[in-house]
Amino acid sequence: MALSKKQLKTLETLEHRVELCREFMNDWLLFNQILTTYPNPGVNKAQLENQFLKIKSKLARQHRVLQQTLLDDYGLDGNTMNIVSGATSLEATYSQSEVALKKLQTEWHRAFISINETLGILEDKKLRAEKGDKVFVASGDLAGGGAAVGGGMDPATLKTLLIIGAVIAVLAVVFILDIGGLGSMYKGMLGMQ
Repeated sequence: MALSKKQLKTLETLEHRVELCREFMNDWLLFNQILTTYPNPGVNKAQLENQFLKIKSKLARQHRVLQQTLLDDYGLDGNTMNIVSGATSLEATYSQSEVALKKLQTEWHRAFISINETLGILEDKKLRAEKGDKVFVASGDLAGGGAAVGGGMDPATLKTLLIIGAVIAVLAVVFILDIGGLGSMYKGMLGMQ
């Protein structure tokens, strides 16, 4: 089955998002690897500190891009960046109590799970889009709105349009039926009488 241009664009967008999420996942794993390697005897601590600062900076940049790119699909744990910013250096991290280190590892693992969940959602959408199924992909482009494989409208936009339509319908009924004199009052305020 050949995909339409719109479907191909959506698939391309999903592939890009999966790639970004995988890169973040790999760097998240590297962050932990550097963190857990530091206390081992015989390691070059200065080199690890340098790598640690670099991976922290990269994670911070990637996190912001992920947040802005994934939009509705963004499901990372809220503490993800607190973990990165809280670990100022490897030396400072390992000067904390054993309880604080265990807490850091637990928080890292919770974030790891949420990154995997987000990646799983994106990969599922990509697989469905490859089959030609209808898949909503939120877009940061206000002019373009969201894209849905096979057409359609995203739920948030549809809900907004339905609310606006309901308000217009109520106002029309008030004007036409002049319920409780409100129609006359509004007409007078608008200079329509």
